[in-house]
Amino acid sequence: MYWVLRVGKQLEAGQGRAHNPLPHAAWTDFIAALQQSFSSPLAVLLGQILAIVLVARVLGRLCRLLGQPAVVGEMAAGILLGPSLLGRYFPEISGLLFPAKSLDNIKFLSQVGLILFMFVVGMDLDLAAIRGKAHKAVVISHASIIIPFALGMSLAYFLYGTFAPAGVGFASFSLFMGIAMSITAFPVLARIVQERGMHKTPLGTLVITCAAADDATAWCLLAAVIALVKAGTFVSALYILALALAYVLLMWRLGRPLLQRISRPGTEGQLRKSAVATYFFTLILSAYLAEAIGIHALFGAFLAGAIMPAEGHVREVVTGKVQDVAVVLLLPLFFVYTGLRTEIGLLNEGYLWGICAIIIAVAVAGKFLGSALAARFVGHAWPDSLRIGALMNTRGLMELVVLNIGYDLGILSPRIFAMMVIMALATTCMTGPALNLIERVSRRAI
Repeated sequence: MYWVLRVGKQLEAGQGRAHNPLPHAAWTDFIAALQQSFSSPLAVLLGQILAIVLVARVLGRLCRLLGQPAVVGEMAAGILLGPSLLGRYFPEISGLLFPAKSLDNIKFLSQVGLILFMFVVGMDLDLAAIRGKAHKAVVISHASIIIPFALGMSLAYFLYGTFAPAGVGFASFSLFMGIAMSITAFPVLARIVQERGMHKTPLGTLVITCAAADDATAWCLLAAVIALVKAGTFVSALYILALALAYVLLMWRLGRPLLQRISRPGTEGQLRKSAVATYFFTLILSAYLAEAIGIHALFGAFLAGAIMPAEGHVREVVTGKVQDVAVVLLLPLFFVYTGLRTEIGLLNEGYLWGICAIIIAVAVAGKFLGSALAARFVGHAWPDSLRIGALMNTRGLMELVVLNIGYDLGILSPRIFAMMVIMALATTCMTGPALNLIERVSRRAI
């Protein structure tokens, strides 16, 4: 090999490529090569993932110590790493860590994480439980959608003239504000219920069922709103909705039985690799069809999870394969991507913070009071009704997903987007303290 190098060196002289670097030039070349390697797109992305996951885990752990869900810390990490803090006070570090040309990489990787996450959310739906508790769950969940939806549309009437982007119709803006007020973070709620030991109680089972029914209904409504916004006219939206209905029926009537047929365990009693590959193919196909139709890929991922077989621990096995990568590695990228788009500095006047407070008050009134009154109406005592209201008021990650869809579609302006992100954080943070307060008051009453 040494001889080949010596002989091959002579070829350089024959083609005018002789190069004998000086010692100081060699060091300069080494430094330049090192800088080029550090600034390569892959190195930048990997460095961003390291920083994002580290900050998200630290703040998530801190929030757990403070009695808050870890997702609150992860949401806060996104805002802290964005222009609201890091970009405002340390612009050089922000520019080095998040150069503008690298943001598309974070965006698309976070979208993959969201698709996997919505797949898991869909698999967490227990349709049998929803059917078994149809009366109470449907009344509470639909009340927790209709009341905040109506309040959100009413609020949009006063916000439209000042905060709606140019060219956005009132129907699109008001319907989207109604949806944004109606969301419940089913995964965060389920985690809170489990951490408090309520998951085996009748109340815990009921509220999880309500949240599941809430999510399923809200995502169907969101798909309809997206269709209307993308189509531009009501008649065109009807065509998209008809196509979407055909797609849902196809997945439910054809895809679901097919998946159940291939879910039979192999010779060793475990899921076959071919079956797992088919599940993931179904996920990607469903997300692709939903995006192509015009109702967003996340709805397709949610539907793919909902039609997964419930027999033979299929959902538990597939969830185990997906959840760690989606939740631990990729979802923090979504939080930071949201934080990079959230400029709290835009709320630079007192009246803007007043409007933000009104948005939070309307959100709490619609979701908390609406759910509590509905629970009381179906026969629950006031303490349990208030607990249901506090839990249904949790918005968390699901709210951020909806807000980002609205921002991407151009329905939300940067200012209203920042206010709604603050609302999502505030309503998620108040769940734990509200439950503690209800516990103390109910004990004193006894």
